[in-house]
Amino acid sequence: MSHDAHLLTLAGTFMLVLVTQGLWFAYVLGVRAQRRRRKVWHCWRLVSFSLGCGLLVVAFSPPMVEWGHSDLRGHMAQHLLLGMFAPIALMLGAPGTLLLRSVPVTTARRITDFAATVPVRCLSHPVTALLLDIGALYLLYLTPLFQLSFSEPSLHIWLHLHFVLAGYLFSWSIAGPDPAPHRPGMRLRLLVLFAAIAAHAVLGKLMYAYGFPRDAGLELAEIEAAARLMYYGGDLAELILALVFFAGWYRRRKLSESASEWQTANRRS
Repeated sequence: MSHDAHLLTLAGTFMLVLVTQGLWFAYVLGVRAQRRRRKVWHCWRLVSFSLGCGLLVVAFSPPMVEWGHSDLRGHMAQHLLLGMFAPIALMLGAPGTLLLRSVPVTTARRITDFAATVPVRCLSHPVTALLLDIGALYLLYLTPLFQLSFSEPSLHIWLHLHFVLAGYLFSWSIAGPDPAPHRPGMRLRLLVLFAAIAAHAVLGKLMYAYGFPRDAGLELAEIEAAARLMYYGGDLAELILALVFFAGWYRRRKLSESASEWQTANRRS
């Protein structure tokens, strides 16, 4: 990457840092508004969203950007933060629920009506989210797109943004805490999660075995180390997502059992 292109990339990532800080500030204002209205908003959701924003800031920081440009291992660490760990933490903060609680009722209804439209439902389907997330990784590392992204700063920034959004969309489609009446059932979501785990692992093995990305002037040892980082780091992130998925299932099951017991007790009385 040329010096000018590198400076443009740094400027673009700085703008993404500002956007991240703006989102965090808006989230905090929303939480404060909930507390002023005496509405419950769990502290752990604020902590989780703050952690997600913090991971994004770390991934966009100049040292991480420098490492990502000079070493494929740094690039892979960036990918794991932007596309996997940060989105999971952000998703657990339930920003969608907070938004609906914070805006006027008429605005909230418009948002929910828009979310129920066919295009949005198709976009947020777990299979679509899988293709946008993991599919984009295959496109990046198995084609010349990787090398092109280092010569085109705007493409580089857009790829960062894409992986954050796609990672969030995938995490939310699998285990999001926000209300989603049209979300597919648990079996399909679990199947898609297993497919994502397998696809991510296969990509790591392809990189390790065949030296992808090719024609990028990278040492084989560097590619192998980055592939290992993708393989094991991806497994860790997907394990966390699976735990969140099953924790949500267990919580809903207990709530359903409690509601059934309460209804039975009322009928008997």
